[in-house]
Amino acid sequence: MSDGTSPQTAAAVARGRRTILLVAAACLAPVLASYVVYFFYPRSAVINYGTLLKTAPAPPIEGLQNDGASFRLADLRGRWVLVAAGAGCDAGCERTLYAMRQAHTMQGKERERVVRVWLDTGGAEASAELRTQHPGLVVARVPASARASLPGARSGIWLIDPIGNLVLSYPGDPDIKGLAQDIARLLQASRIGFLDGPTMVKFRQLFASGKPTTS
Repeated sequence: MSDGTSPQTAAAVARGRRTILLVAAACLAPVLASYVVYFFYPRSAVINYGTLLKTAPAPPIEGLQNDGASFRLADLRGRWVLVAAGAGCDAGCERTLYAMRQAHTMQGKERERVVRVWLDTGGAEASAELRTQHPGLVVARVPASARASLPGARSGIWLIDPIGNLVLSYPGDPDIKGLAQDIARLLQASRIGFLDGPTMVKFRQLFASGKPTTS
């Protein structure tokens, strides 16, 4: 007994159903893919370029500047401090200082809140060329042990907050944009020069959670 449907009509209906299913699958695929990525391949919420360091005071590094004046890292409290260290300034040092200078310049009018420091563990005085190329750079001759007192054997640049705590570390030849953006975020979050304890907690939340915080 026939239901009155011809083979051609049945085939057309089947093709129509397949077409509808294909269209539905195409529409659902991006949604399903997004769920798979979200639940099985979650993205890190960390937004900082540098490596976030365990909260700890910067080591009490002391030495001499070119003019014979004493140098104490602790005397720079109240400003953000970019620190690099090494025995003499070779090609690697030049790249490090260049990155620090450029990241500093990129802060615009806020750059006065940041000071750059080169800790020379080699014992030689900084050359006139080095001082000319990097105006505003604080150069201090310090013991070789000063470099070892800074965390991270592979680190080349450290960032210290205005209350004297180590905050972030960077490779010696960093991505300048990444370094500059980290500094800019911290300067924006810090509305004042000196930081209290709760403010520093906000900074660590800013970099650990990826949720911008202002004070």
